[in-house]
Amino acid sequence: MQLKKLNDKSIDQLFEAILTLKTVEECYVFFDDLCTVNEIQSLSQRLEVARMLGKGSTYNQIEAETGASTATISRVKRCLNYGNDGYKMALERLGRFD
Repeated sequence: MQLKKLNDKSIDQLFEAILTLKTVEECYVFFDDLCTVNEIQSLSQRLEVARMLGKGSTYNQIEAETGASTATISRVKRCLNYGNDGYKMALERLGRFD
């Protein structure tokens, strides 16, 4: 499934490149070149927020544990409720989503 808002050959190339990575170490190497440390931390924070929301954590618990703003938590919650189930799919495959 391709989303119209992301349908672009260069984005396809990015996702295909990510799919070639085979280990966490390869991901560290690739993403260190691709992103800033803050960008990687933001992405990982959003995934952790999604995991915690899936476990029923409150905004206060999530904010205290992750440092995420309430705006970030709300955005992730909106994606969980009305998005394409990307967070859920990834976290279920990792065995970390109820």
